[in-house]
Amino acid sequence: MEQRLANSLIMTVNEKKFIENALLSDIRVDGRRPFDYRNLTISEDGSSEVQLGQTQVIGFVTGQLTQPYRDRPNEGSFAIYIEFSPMADPSFEPGRPGETAIELGRIVDRGLRESRAVDTESLCVIAGKLVWSIRIDLHIIDNGGNLVDAANVAALAALSTFRRPECTLGGEDGQELIIHPPDVREPLPLILHHFPIAVTFGFIGKENTAVIDPTHYEENVMGGSMTATLNTNGDVCAIQKAGGDGVLQSVIMQCLRIASVKAGDITSKIKNAVESYNTQRSLRKIKRHNPDQQASSDVAKHYMERLTVGSDQAGTDSQFSEHDKPNKKRSTLKNFIGGAASWDPYSKGVDGDELRATLASRVTHTDNHIEESSEVNPETKSIPKSSETTSAHKVESETNQSKTLKDAVKPKHKRKNKSNAN
Repeated sequence: MEQRLANSLIMTVNEKKFIENALLSDIRVDGRRPFDYRNLTISEDGSSEVQLGQTQVIGFVTGQLTQPYRDRPNEGSFAIYIEFSPMADPSFEPGRPGETAIELGRIVDRGLRESRAVDTESLCVIAGKLVWSIRIDLHIIDNGGNLVDAANVAALAALSTFRRPECTLGGEDGQELIIHPPDVREPLPLILHHFPIAVTFGFIGKENTAVIDPTHYEENVMGGSMTATLNTNGDVCAIQKAGGDGVLQSVIMQCLRIASVKAGDITSKIKNAVESYNTQRSLRKIKRHNPDQQASSDVAKHYMERLTVGSDQAGTDSQFSEHDKPNKKRSTLKNFIGGAASWDPYSKGVDGDELRATLASRVTHTDNHIEESSEVNPETKSIPKSSETTSAHKVESETNQSKTLKDAVKPKHKRKNKSNAN
């Protein structure tokens, strides 16, 4: 039983007659004319998402290295897999694909394969040994009619944005296959010679009234359909005729002329979506930190001021006298206390006044402690100031004298006294 048969039972006879009678007045149920296409939206983000009216399809492309076919050792391969989700339509059941899924996959595959749109020879890595096998997965998210056109556009958009890793031969013997990751070498896109666009027509009523892009309800009423696959040059890549009703040759030629115009419009939409995706991808790849210009100018101004102050101080150094040198040294020390504050504009460093006040408070506390201890022991006598000064000068004179090797050897009389003692 056809998968669409379950939904055909939902429509009543009056609804079917209403659709047929409306087409006699060139009016469709959704308000379009017979040859008006629904709004097509294509979004790219690694995978493609296509929405054609109520129909929504997602396409994703993957690749792997496999052995080529014997009759085509220098060509890669690609295959299309379509998944019908019960979420898209109650008549779709999970499990093995039905007749509708198989027919849909064949129509899309025939349009790409017979037209040689994909350059399969560029997928060869080692002739007769390794080639790239491309897999196209199409997921039906919502079924609003005309799944063939939506699936075809989703497959083309996904192929346009897919990139495979670059492979080279290297190693000691030059026969080792090296697959370069994306951060080492830029991945390579697929080579598409042209875009074969599928355009579907439906024939409704006894007079076989042709309509483009049939909806879900019109598919239940039409007696036959035709899918024409063309590119922007007007070349007919494939034609698929389904249904038992016959169609006149003049009607087929009229449909092909209309399909050629629609193929050009859809191709431009695909290229625009791919171009915008490539632009966003390049921006994400070269994303760098853009510093604030105002902050950078402030930092530069700060350093220029410091350099100017340093040059002014160097020019006035010669004007200082010997008496003013300690004051100058003290002021310079105050500016450079804290280490990092002398080079890092964002560090606070150490405040010199605060540090000096802290050290002074410690010295005062020590002096007070000494005075208290002297008051507790009044009997202790301090050393006279004169003797203190004399001993200090004596120690200083001894340390200032230069020592020689003779000072390290003990005098002879000391060594004799030591031997006599023993």
